[in-house]
Amino acid sequence: MTREEFNLFCKGLPQTTHVVQWGNADVWKVGGKVFAICGWADGEDAFTFKVSEIAFEVLGDMPGIRPAPYLASRGMKWLQHYAAPGLSDAELQRHIRLSYDMIVAKLTKKLRAELGL
Repeated sequence: MTREEFNLFCKGLPQTTHVVQWGNADVWKVGGKVFAICGWADGEDAFTFKVSEIAFEVLGDMPGIRPAPYLASRGMKWLQHYAAPGLSDAELQRHIRLSYDMIVAKLTKKLRAELGL
């Protein structure tokens, strides 16, 4: 997946917002909460997303995927796809969508209603 494809995919999810921060990273949010980030690892695009505890354990050992720098070191269950082989584009999109869904589920009922989610 390219950075452009990542941004188009995230933009297509309902009620998302985009900011550029943290060293020119593309940061995608829903309800003001981060669900996906595209930054760099050794000069290449790296895609960061929230995962379940099981996915954190299983995927974190795959070549090209690692616990997300900064986030995982603070006990959060976030992974980073940073190199090949990693995930296929379809698998990466699925995990970004699951990250989005997890963040939406944690928003207050009031905020979800305001956003129409």
